[in-house]
Amino acid sequence: MQGRVVVITGATSGIGQVAAERLAGMGARMVLVARDKARGEATLVRLRERAPGAAHSIHYADLSRLAEMKRVAAEIAAAEPRIDVLINNAGALFGSRHVTEDGLELTFALNHMAYFVLTHGLRDRLLASAPARVVNTASNAHRRARLDFDDLQSAHGYSGFKAYGRSKLANILFTRELARRLAGAGVTANCLHPGFVATRFGDQTGGLLSSVVRAAKIFAISSEEGAETLVYLASAPEVANVSGAYFYKCRPATPTKEAQDDAAAQRLWSETAKLAGLE
Repeated sequence: MQGRVVVITGATSGIGQVAAERLAGMGARMVLVARDKARGEATLVRLRERAPGAAHSIHYADLSRLAEMKRVAAEIAAAEPRIDVLINNAGALFGSRHVTEDGLELTFALNHMAYFVLTHGLRDRLLASAPARVVNTASNAHRRARLDFDDLQSAHGYSGFKAYGRSKLANILFTRELARRLAGAGVTANCLHPGFVATRFGDQTGGLLSSVVRAAKIFAISSEEGAETLVYLASAPEVANVSGAYFYKCRPATPTKEAQDDAAAQRLWSETAKLAGLE
């Protein structure tokens, strides 16, 4: 990873933080996207301690808002002549339904739309830097999920776990369609299940859901373990020519039938582009 530029979201805690530190230690220059300035600056300090010779940088944005997604993508594209790896990792679970100023359900906006819009905004930089990679953090939570194209914003019968599972299914379908569209261009796209990790994830959901998530973390793996597949997909020579795949524990895994539906992947891409105003 010596001299390579890696853009990563969700790197101020959990597996994203561990992955950023490991990749920096391997020689990469990290470009972070964060919302919290205090945690962002603390992460930058750790990165500079890990790799003092690299000019790591950070951009701040609320990745639940379309205007912010587009602004930060444009800022990064203007600042970085090349991007070797884009890691879409930021995500959250919410106990109750919230609607953003764009009229989007919050889980869908942050966990799916941000992946799509940021990747779209950095696409030209990735193509110009080929061979390059896009790595998307998905989850095994997709296994009970079904997409309802008539209710992508979970307006009916909202459940935090259901909305989260749908967003992770969307991550896999987005990865498949992105890989198809980038075929032959020298840019790969893969996604992963990091495992159930003991991080800050889910702590702020509120109510009973927070209690359930905290209790379940007794059985969770460490952030260090959870970051392994993220780092592997961003750096390993063995996957340089692999694209459109879903990984777990650094090996290809088989997602659900719904996650392998290419027609659904293409429709989701179209619907997402409309919602983002990127048709």
